[in-house]
Amino acid sequence: MSLIIPSIFLIIFGLFNLFGLNQELFFRQLLYSIIGLIGYFVVKSIGKHFFRVNIRLLYYFLLIALIVTFIIGIEARGSKRWLDLYFFRFQASEFFKPIFALFLSQYLQSKDVFKNDLNLFLRSILYFFIPFIIIFKQPDLANSITFLVIYLVIIFFSKIPKKFLAIFSGISVVFLPLLWFFIKDYQKDRIISFFNPHLDKQGIAYNMIQSVITTGSGKFFGRGLGFGTQSRLFFLPENTTDFAFASLVEQFGFFGGLVVILLYSYLIFVVIKRAVTFFYERNDEGWSNFLFSIGLLSYLVFQIFVNIGMNVGLLPVAGVALPFISYGGSSVLAVLIAFALLP
Repeated sequence: MSLIIPSIFLIIFGLFNLFGLNQELFFRQLLYSIIGLIGYFVVKSIGKHFFRVNIRLLYYFLLIALIVTFIIGIEARGSKRWLDLYFFRFQASEFFKPIFALFLSQYLQSKDVFKNDLNLFLRSILYFFIPFIIIFKQPDLANSITFLVIYLVIIFFSKIPKKFLAIFSGISVVFLPLLWFFIKDYQKDRIISFFNPHLDKQGIAYNMIQSVITTGSGKFFGRGLGFGTQSRLFFLPENTTDFAFASLVEQFGFFGGLVVILLYSYLIFVVIKRAVTFFYERNDEGWSNFLFSIGLLSYLVFQIFVNIGMNVGLLPVAGVALPFISYGGSSVLAVLIAFALLP
């Protein structure tokens, strides 16, 4: 079962959505999508073995890219998340997600190394924590949490003794409230607006309220391509990125949104089926593939669930890209590379 066909349909949906909002971004995203599809087939032809052998080098390369981005990256709305390569804005954190999942799955592949090896577990925390803290300080809370989800899911399904994970989770829960003092004011406002959307309808709750209105205004079949008043006239901020799903539903209605969700469901089903197959192979390579597929699954499910959830007012607003629908070249290419790395 192929991942590329439903991915192409989702890319087409995303492109049509952009065409109805901003033709300039449509042509850019079209170019990014073509590059992404070429990248998918190039990675497939090279084969996973090459990346498996060189995964440590790729990990450190992207770690350096994260550090460089933090120092000299483009600053947009108080965040440094991109390196300007003139022809392309490179977001290292997007590419780091599939590479980190592959790196960690390789690191944890052996069945015989988890005999109460606390040092191994602590090293895995270090491999996770360094990129996590850099991304968190960009600041990019949503992507840093995505990293945390990938790490916890892979560690949970690994052979690491669960008592180590229980201790790590317990310590994390104890210190979680302290995170409030380290996040930015606008991130606090997003959380507050979720619990009390009527607190400041024209201020901190504006984005979420407009997203819900935009989603509902599409009704069953939508207003039509280019006729979405809420998104087209910019009542809805970030209508091509964070709230691209709301824009899509306004233009193509409940039916269009349902088709997109069904396509995502098919992608998730394929990844789950691959994971089950790898689980029963009972060898080191199969175990590594299983851990990677579980990491990829957590990556996909988290971003889809959080983005759509915030677009319909079920979750707080977070800057999580919706794969293939949100505008952005790094996101499209990173997800397609992740699919290409899955055997």
